[in-house]
Amino acid sequence: MGVQARIVMYDASEARAVRAARAAFDCVTALDASMSDYKPDSELNRLCKTAVHRPTRVSRDLFETLRLGAEVAERSSGAFDITVGPLVGLWRAARKSGALPGPAAISEAKRRVGRGMVRLRRNRTVELLAAGMRLDLGGIAKGYACDAALAALRRLGRRSALVEMGGDLVVGDAPPGADGWRVEVANPGAGSPRVMLTVARCGVSTSGDTEQFVEIGGKRYSHVVDPATGMGLTTRCAATVIAPCGALSDALSTAACVLGPDRGRALVAEYKGSRSMIRAVE
Repeated sequence: MGVQARIVMYDASEARAVRAARAAFDCVTALDASMSDYKPDSELNRLCKTAVHRPTRVSRDLFETLRLGAEVAERSSGAFDITVGPLVGLWRAARKSGALPGPAAISEAKRRVGRGMVRLRRNRTVELLAAGMRLDLGGIAKGYACDAALAALRRLGRRSALVEMGGDLVVGDAPPGADGWRVEVANPGAGSPRVMLTVARCGVSTSGDTEQFVEIGGKRYSHVVDPATGMGLTTRCAATVIAPCGALSDALSTAACVLGPDRGRALVAEYKGSRSMIRAVE
């Protein structure tokens, strides 16, 4: 999925810890093969080719990720949208070339973007309603993979663990003798102190343009794309979301960046057990 995966765990036996870590990394590898849009032969990319006006059965993990993504898309009024892939592709090219996508290219891409263009059915089939659609799970799959890796560790009895992938992390039980995992959240505001969280059994995700952006014509464009406008965000916002699972914290942090502080906080508050730190960046 374009990032490294990291696992931290506590165990009295190094050999047991290594076996558990291998099982968890195997889980991440399998989900990467399913959900990565960087891999041409991933299940996700195959789906984009075969499911146009043709309901296609998918794996349980991919279907659950698409289902949660569709739910957050609906509740965020499209601020989070798993169909945003054609626009993301334009902005990935812009970061490489240093040139803005043209209005015609954005308009053409937007014709293949929209949360109502994916149909999910109870028999785990998916139908796409337009040719050339490109699903992008970059705002949810990493969190889901962290959840799955932690679940694999728990099945092997390793309950005090942390899994992290590119700004998304999921934590299990607190480390021995501690109240929780100490997680440092960077505050990108000038002169603002970093925030320390103490958390356990939850997902923590941070979205924003602190590390991924492009400057063109003296203007800063985030890697986070607003599906409504087709543009990389220029109103700077940093969103950290703590939620019961990593897939949800991942999706909500992305949506909150698009919505902005006030609407983002309102969205996160709709989800029981979730809280947020969302701040505009000067």
